[in-house]
Amino acid sequence: MLMMIVGIYTVFVLITIYTSVMQIGYVNKAKRGKAVLLSDADFVKAGDYSVAKEKMSIATAFIDYLLFIMWIGFGIKALESTLLFENEAVMNVAVVMGFLIIGSLISLPFSYYEKFILDEKFGFNKSSMAQWIKDTAISFAMTLIFGSLVVWGVYLIISNFTLWWLWSFLFIFSVVILINMLYPAFRAMFFDKLTPLKDEKLDSEIKSLMDKTGFVSSGVFVSDASKRDARLNAYFGGFGKAKRVVLFDTLIEKLSTRELLAVLGHELGHFAHGDIYKNIGLVGAMLFAMFGIFGNLPESLYLELGLSQAPYVLIILLLLFMPVLGFLMMPIMGIVSRHNEYEADKMGSELAGIGGEIELANALKKLVTENKSFPLSHPLYIFFHYTHPPVLERLKALGVDVAELDKSALEGTCQANI
Repeated sequence: MLMMIVGIYTVFVLITIYTSVMQIGYVNKAKRGKAVLLSDADFVKAGDYSVAKEKMSIATAFIDYLLFIMWIGFGIKALESTLLFENEAVMNVAVVMGFLIIGSLISLPFSYYEKFILDEKFGFNKSSMAQWIKDTAISFAMTLIFGSLVVWGVYLIISNFTLWWLWSFLFIFSVVILINMLYPAFRAMFFDKLTPLKDEKLDSEIKSLMDKTGFVSSGVFVSDASKRDARLNAYFGGFGKAKRVVLFDTLIEKLSTRELLAVLGHELGHFAHGDIYKNIGLVGAMLFAMFGIFGNLPESLYLELGLSQAPYVLIILLLLFMPVLGFLMMPIMGIVSRHNEYEADKMGSELAGIGGEIELANALKKLVTENKSFPLSHPLYIFFHYTHPPVLERLKALGVDVAELDKSALEGTCQANI
């Protein structure tokens, strides 16, 4: 049983690395060809960034594999023998949190490299070292506090219910929903400063757009994201009356009003089609499968590992294998998500009015340019990793001629190929 589990994780890591290697080879070849959507210089730069990110993913996958072998080989036993608490609940929380803290500390050099070397090189990083340390410390503290509460909750369920895996699933699924509800408030409280949109005309147009889909929000806010990052983004967060529309200040700066409305129309398309609930349902299915599997592991596995069937062992094994099941679910989630993106694009272009497909196409092009997103990818990589369709496919579905869009960079105009 132990060899089978190691084998499954090994196959997962090999497939992960293989898809990254294929993507690197594909992008390196493509970036030497004719530029698409981007200028020649930006096309090569986006390709270089994509390759650098995949090389980092390979290194991360390799380290994660070594950590996995370490944890099941001797790491869990070492924690078990080091953290000695008489209180069973405290012992369980301490061992699991020790596992998470060690993982967080090991990931710190990668986080530093990504922010201050990789993102710095490609012009994304706007954060100071002090800001990064502050953000890291806050994230660490939140993990300690809320992570401990969640682990304690799962421990109580395992200790008191025969069908603990089912009740644990319901508990964790509720936590996921709660996080989605509270995310905008927590982000505003600890990380980004959110201020009400001051442009009254834009605010009125956004609210008019929301009225068309029945989206009720607590307001439209601007995030000072530019103090950390140069990327463009926007998000709708929360449920019910707690919903917020949050625009990155970088997005407002780079997009025209009509382009911005087309992007928000796309997001409203997700709301109108209930995509957030579909996504939560898929996450729920993944969690259910995961708890179902790990709630019925044979006793022989624990004997082979030399570990007890203590709740903390179950939780750590579940956490170790979460990326594997996530990777297996990703193609299914990706197919559903990519379909949803096409439908949201369609609605976004319609909500933007006459010529809306052009405005959305121009916005997508700017997002690709500013975020240095390489527009071409290996099909296998798309299958396993893409939640959004490749931008060229999205433009094709909108009926936009890519050649005309490229030409517009020089002429300032664009025509739809309808």
